[in-house]
Amino acid sequence: MHEPPIAQVAATDPQIAALIESEAQRQFAKLRMIPSENYVSLAVLEASGSVLTNKYSEGYAGRRYYEGQQFVDPIETIAKQRAQELFRADHANVQPYSGSPANLAVYLAFLSPGDTVMGMALPMGGHLTHGWSVSVTGKWFKSVQYGVRADTGRIDFDEVRDLALRERPKVIYCGGTAIPRTIDFPAFASVASEVGAVLVADIAHIAGLIAGGAHPSPAGHAQVITTTTHKTLRGPRGAMIMCDAAHATAIDKAVFPGLQGGPHDHTTAAIAVALKEAAAPSFSTYAHQVVANAKALAAALSGLGYTLVSGGTDNHLILMDLTAQEIAGKPAAKALDRAGIEVNYNTVPYDPRKPFDPSGLRIGTPAITTRGLSPEHMPQIAAWMDEAITAAKKDDEAVIERIAGNVRDLLADFPMPGFTQIA
Repeated sequence: MHEPPIAQVAATDPQIAALIESEAQRQFAKLRMIPSENYVSLAVLEASGSVLTNKYSEGYAGRRYYEGQQFVDPIETIAKQRAQELFRADHANVQPYSGSPANLAVYLAFLSPGDTVMGMALPMGGHLTHGWSVSVTGKWFKSVQYGVRADTGRIDFDEVRDLALRERPKVIYCGGTAIPRTIDFPAFASVASEVGAVLVADIAHIAGLIAGGAHPSPAGHAQVITTTTHKTLRGPRGAMIMCDAAHATAIDKAVFPGLQGGPHDHTTAAIAVALKEAAAPSFSTYAHQVVANAKALAAALSGLGYTLVSGGTDNHLILMDLTAQEIAGKPAAKALDRAGIEVNYNTVPYDPRKPFDPSGLRIGTPAITTRGLSPEHMPQIAAWMDEAITAAKKDDEAVIERIAGNVRDLLADFPMPGFTQIA
């Protein structure tokens, strides 16, 4: 059953309660390996569902437009202080509703429509809000995009520098959604400094790894850092912007009143709780285990003949090209889901297929690491993935159902925050 119990939801709206309970059961019974997903602690769940959802707090601590902020102001202040300490930033804004609004605030703070922004192309591993054409960031601003080398799957900084010198962007983004290698923040900082651009590090995927010391930090290299608070950080669905003192006022004005009204106080409290958890020594152990699991899984998949973009991983994420297996990413992902292994289909660099039917899979280890799985489990998971993908090509549902049962048996021994199994 869902933990904490949702008895009042069940009494008021049994239809929704049943769906919530089913989702809790699904999360318990599957290997959740989408890199952007995780499990939050019971403490974060409780803060997210607290009476703070009743309050409206437009403005900032000490400068609100509504009364009754005696307890909300300290909560937001604590969240800001914890973010600043954890990520070694001069300033933090914990009000953005999610990662995309956080990135939009950066545009509002430092650009005018038509100005040039430089970011990683979406098909190469970047994010929509780094200037991709279908996003407002690619429609209202002049966007120039860098990618990765076809032969290595890695960024060529000579090409990045040449592009920046030619286009002279006012803002340069580094980071993305499908980057399996360490982000070289000093190299990006050197390019940004040479062209006079503001460097923005989008660490949404790797924030928890940075907090735990398993990935280098952009602090001291990027003037602005944006991040979601879920994914590897194991917080609620929210976001933060951190920056140096020189850019603090512009960022705060862009978030409020530039883009948003009142913050979601229950989310702010949950962010504060998650940041406290991330500062604990046990979180560092977790972050390093995420990377160890990803490396072990990548090695196992490579050993089974799968092609990994860039040849492997340095972080929590694996990007796998299924071209050699003669199956597209979408049917493979759907078969894996039926087999109890949740990943997402994804484009790979220079993908000849369409984005909604791409060649690759994006695979991550944050959630299964939270459950307690370790490198010793990764060869078996890789073998199940291989079996399921092969079965999908043969329409062999019996094999897929058998794997789903194997997965359930494995996970029965690994507790999940937010769910209690009833005997």
